[in-house]
Amino acid sequence: MAADRARREPPEWTGRLLPRSVLGLTALILATALGAAFSGAVLYAYYEYRLDTNEQQAVEYAETFAERLDTAVDIIESEAEEAKEQVRAELEPLEQIAASGETLERLRTEVADSVFFVSTLGEDGSPSVGTAFVVFSDAETSFLLTSYNTVRAATVSPGPEIRVRDGDEELAARLVSRDEGRDLALLSIARGNLERLPWASGDPMIGIGERVFSVSGLGAGGGAVSQGLVGDVSAVGVQHDAPVGPQFQGAPLLNSNGEVVAVSSRTYAPLGFAPDAVWFAPLVTSACDQVLDCPG
Repeated sequence: MAADRARREPPEWTGRLLPRSVLGLTALILATALGAAFSGAVLYAYYEYRLDTNEQQAVEYAETFAERLDTAVDIIESEAEEAKEQVRAELEPLEQIAASGETLERLRTEVADSVFFVSTLGEDGSPSVGTAFVVFSDAETSFLLTSYNTVRAATVSPGPEIRVRDGDEELAARLVSRDEGRDLALLSIARGNLERLPWASGDPMIGIGERVFSVSGLGAGGGAVSQGLVGDVSAVGVQHDAPVGPQFQGAPLLNSNGEVVAVSSRTYAPLGFAPDAVWFAPLVTSACDQVLDCPG
């Protein structure tokens, strides 16, 4: 009997965990529900907080995005310019050794409208050619500096006609003045408003080791360019190794900026001996002594 009663009665510890009445059970369920609801409210509040925080951060980022983008672009452009300057600095010594085709074409194009091909006859009746470039121009007439050696035969009367050509246009030229010792001569043509080539300044006008360019008025593209290095600079002229073919005598000898430094010559010999692989070119400013009347 005692054993049957023991099997029917629940253990004492179950009375301490579960309520003995319906009201107690209901209270337990309600407490559990309130706890779950409170936990859900806490979780929802945390979710709303995180959502608001992320949304605010997104708004702030969007508001400052344009400014951040502009700053980034400025930094990139600045660094790109610095990189270009570094590349230019590295390439400069190489350009002193040999100018690129792009540099040669740029110089030829810049001076094309101011450089003319000169053709006449020599003293023996053979063709004599060279180049001339604009040193002064008004509304009606332009004056061109060239090599005296090219137009030597035209200094006597009667002399051969001098013709100058720019592209397909050919004009008669008149010999105005000359400086035989410096191999310089001045021509005039009846064509006005031509652009004068700029002259280099400074003393000396160019440095030893710098590159020079001689631009003729004869070439498939309206001109041709030869290049070389300066070996010496003095009051009598520029010593250089840029090739001077017949069509280049009288051509402007330019620096890398397209400024005239001297006048290309095949016969100028200030030291008393004929040039060989190295040429001498009278400074363009020496034309002001006899050939030109230069202000200042």
